[in-house]
Amino acid sequence: MPSQTLTDLHLEDLENLKPLDIAKLKRIGIESVLELATSIPQDLAEDIGDKPEKMSILIVEARKALTNIGLLSKEFCTAADIMTRRNQIMRCTTGSKSLDGLLGGGIETQALTEFAGEFGSGKSQLCHTLSVTANMAKARGGLGGNVIFIDTENTFRPERIHQIAEAYSIDPEKILSSIFVCKIYNSSHLEFVIKNIAKYLEEYRASLVIIDSIISLHRAEYSGRGTLWDRQQKLNSMLHRLTRLAEVYNIAFVLTNQVQSNPDATFAGDPTKVTGGNILAHATTYRIFFRKAGHNRIAVMQDSPYHEYGSVKFTISEKGVVDAEDDRKTGKANDSESGW
Repeated sequence: MPSQTLTDLHLEDLENLKPLDIAKLKRIGIESVLELATSIPQDLAEDIGDKPEKMSILIVEARKALTNIGLLSKEFCTAADIMTRRNQIMRCTTGSKSLDGLLGGGIETQALTEFAGEFGSGKSQLCHTLSVTANMAKARGGLGGNVIFIDTENTFRPERIHQIAEAYSIDPEKILSSIFVCKIYNSSHLEFVIKNIAKYLEEYRASLVIIDSIISLHRAEYSGRGTLWDRQQKLNSMLHRLTRLAEVYNIAFVLTNQVQSNPDATFAGDPTKVTGGNILAHATTYRIFFRKAGHNRIAVMQDSPYHEYGSVKFTISEKGVVDAEDDRKTGKANDSESGW
């Protein structure tokens, strides 16, 4: 989490920000330098009723202020500086050693990790597992912090969290009180929550934020080619903010995504493709594709700046996501038999 200097930094500390500008920003819910720094100039100008050029200047100044206290990288810095910052990255276990191996040790902080796949491929089960493991101590492969679970598809089940926590020999009540669930009802609600997510990160001291799923509501509400541009712009705005927050707060963001039919590949290649287009494909740091394989699941690394491309097998048990080999050795029910 950021140092105390972030709390001490206020909008009033920015030299070129006038009292009237501050009043306008606070009126639309921007009350901190961090929130200003992660804003989109065009969106900010539209909300306030000012010129995008002016908003760009204010946003740049906010980012410089964060750079000066070490929360953002300098505009130009050495590779050694970047390596030093990356050494602060933490990793959270998925519950499966094979899946952790595919991810280079687990879910990374300072990154947006996307899991895509069809219904029943294990995405939501992974989210429930991570909700438990992220709360574990770092020595046990966790992040040692709370979890924010943003639920857009009504998939969150506290009973499942209780079951997974018991399987890990962790007090279920303690885990349940460390997961903060926000049920989302429409795309505008999701945009509002993400726009104000910095406040929730500090209030709930979260080390992991899960969004299950990132695009389902926008797909439903922005149907047809005529609304595609608006949908993609809104999606881009949300992802841009999450990327900045992941870096500043050194936390992990996990996004689930859906697939859609791909008629061009009906007779050759994969008949499905991940939704969200190039906006989502380029914005997320890592993209892993889940697919069913009988009782097991297969995870395929589809996009990463440095991971080796490959695939691994895992399954679902009462402990959540586990290695397929573990499932056979212990004789526990597989995902089909257990109803998960």
